[in-house]
Amino acid sequence: MQHKQIRVHFINSRRPHYFYSPPFTTTVHRCGAARRPPPFTFHYPHSNFLRGVNMFNLTKLEHTLRLEPHLLTLPLNEAIKGELERLFVDKIIAKLGLCISVYDIESIDGGFIFPNEGAPTYTVKFRLIIFRPFVGEIISARLKESNADGLRLSLGFFEDIYIPELLMPEPSEAEPDPENKGQVKWTWLFNDEKYLIDGVDEIRFRVQNIKFPEIPREQKDPKPFAPMEIIGSLVSEGGLGPVSWWV
Repeated sequence: MQHKQIRVHFINSRRPHYFYSPPFTTTVHRCGAARRPPPFTFHYPHSNFLRGVNMFNLTKLEHTLRLEPHLLTLPLNEAIKGELERLFVDKIIAKLGLCISVYDIESIDGGFIFPNEGAPTYTVKFRLIIFRPFVGEIISARLKESNADGLRLSLGFFEDIYIPELLMPEPSEAEPDPENKGQVKWTWLFNDEKYLIDGVDEIRFRVQNIKFPEIPREQKDPKPFAPMEIIGSLVSEGGLGPVSWWV
């Protein structure tokens, strides 16, 4: 379990992801060069569910927030946790990752009412569960889109995972998908046989890179802006790709 500490006073907004609210189950596959890495599963919420799961981190933050008067009827911890969830959950924090949940609150200080404010301001130290896999980690995801540029995968709660053409298994080829206009079906050619990526099975990929693009001043690209992108790879070793390839 990794711990990081950072002081945050502003958080970048992002387009929403549709993800499964807790409790959910995450299955992670980790291996070296093994052809059939064994899975292990962690169920959230458990006090030790982060143990051994490297794509989730506990990150300590300090934030100053103003508590609206209508929230003062609630217990202080409950009101502040609700505000933190509203501000952070399902948001990308630049260079850190996607906030999944508020793990706990360590301290609450302040409660001062500044002139012309009409509401108390608190300084809160708390911990967030952050999704950010490490480079080289092997993860299983589902196929969301397939086009001439490569694959787009989804974890359910995060959908900006891309396998570009250059990181597809070699040799691979793309053929038009007659059932989906504008999409293709990728196949891997191995020993004179074709192995199809059709979206039926989970796809194991290795994390090649994690990008945090700057927010564009003008949206010229028709693709919605994503402040965090994971670039994956299906090359270099056995065991990557649809799980049915290796069964």
